[in-house]
Amino acid sequence: MENTLFDKIFRDSDGNIVIAQQPNITIIVAGEASLLKLIYTSDIINVGLDQIAFGSLFTWAWLELFQGVNYFRRTLGLVVLVGFVGSRILSNSTF
Repeated sequence: MENTLFDKIFRDSDGNIVIAQQPNITIIVAGEASLLKLIYTSDIINVGLDQIAFGSLFTWAWLELFQGVNYFRRTLGLVVLVGFVGSRILSNSTF
């Protein structure tokens, strides 16, 4: 069987096309922390929840980048990692 570019990008080691997967614990924690940020708006709790959400999304993106099942998932991890770190840097910078 010929390995096409499509196969390299979208197929895992078992030959299945993988674009989306069932959410893992890091995505669930990030979602819950983000939702709780809307409820708990006091400064210290909101900052803590923001850190938890950012840390878990950073962890998910890092794991996808280095352990993703195909090139699409690894690229998705890279895009999310660069996007979140970039947005955090830009939101904390003083221009």
